[in-house]
Amino acid sequence: MKVLVISNYRETVSVRPEAELFIGLKKAGVEVEIMTYGDAEYVEKFRAAGIKVIDFHPEKKLDRKEIRRIREELINGKHDIVHLFNTKAIINGIQAAKRLPVKIVLYRGYTGNVHWYDPTAYFKYLHPRVDKIWCIAKSIEKYIQKQLFFNIDKPITINKGHDLSWYKKITATNKNKLIDVPPNSFWVINVANNRSMKGTPYLLDSMKYIPSDLPICLILVGKNLGNKKNIELIKDNPNKNRIHFLGYRTDVLSIVKSADVFVLSSIKGEATTKAVIEAMALGTTPVITDIAGNKGLLINNESGIVVPPKNPKAIAGAILKLYHDRVLCKTLGENAKKQIAENFNIKTTIIKTKKMYESLLND
Repeated sequence: MKVLVISNYRETVSVRPEAELFIGLKKAGVEVEIMTYGDAEYVEKFRAAGIKVIDFHPEKKLDRKEIRRIREELINGKHDIVHLFNTKAIINGIQAAKRLPVKIVLYRGYTGNVHWYDPTAYFKYLHPRVDKIWCIAKSIEKYIQKQLFFNIDKPITINKGHDLSWYKKITATNKNKLIDVPPNSFWVINVANNRSMKGTPYLLDSMKYIPSDLPICLILVGKNLGNKKNIELIKDNPNKNRIHFLGYRTDVLSIVKSADVFVLSSIKGEATTKAVIEAMALGTTPVITDIAGNKGLLINNESGIVVPPKNPKAIAGAILKLYHDRVLCKTLGENAKKQIAENFNIKTTIIKTKKMYESLLND
């Protein structure tokens, strides 16, 4: 079984679950070749694992030269499967595989934005040439099935696996050195980029319902979260001085580990969000919204707390519950870590992905 993967592996932390999957598949006997940027951080690790790396990644959509480059690789490499991970790879890769005896697998990590009535969808996920769609959450699988008129078995759910050993060397940030807050502060953290689906306004509003005499701080890490709109939202918040926008940080995992609670306030579109999984792997207690993509990520009141979306009072209630019961907070954090180890394990992802490949070749 020979697989060509086309993806971007430039950022080590964000792509680690995916990259480690293919290293694991190589060890499991799958002949993996990876087409990516030659300067990607994971290239050396791929080569050390015996994976051939092809220094190329498409830069445009439906580009003839790039399609031809991928097609030449498929013909010369005689691959059984091509696994495509982003829009440019997907659109060009499907065209490159035209009339070739290669199975096409696509990756989907978002719930929504694929519509049967959208002509552009037939260049990607609804293209008849696609054989399988790897969905990282059941909500995505069900959503894609609703857009398909035939072959509704194309989407398949396989969680992106993690390994707790990846986080062993992460040390907690010294809170007092990071920002000027009381030494006994209770830290609530959110890590995200500024997108409407993340529900940041509801998280910011939740601080209105936190008593001002409690040392509870909200820390937001990510690109453009401290924009004018969000600053305007908190101008009348009685706890605005305890809301801190740190921007993009390379030491984000250390900050997450030092926090008491991680809040995911998303209102739609999520699918087993990596930032939450990382927080859980670090033992930071998660509070998440009850949206489709979060189903199964944790067990309510056992490995975290689940609250309704778009509900600042509910978010505040969960935070206060954990603040006042530190034993519960610690227990839920420990159980969250176990949840990742047992149900979101990279070994399981490797096994299931290999079985998916084998089922395609046995059809």
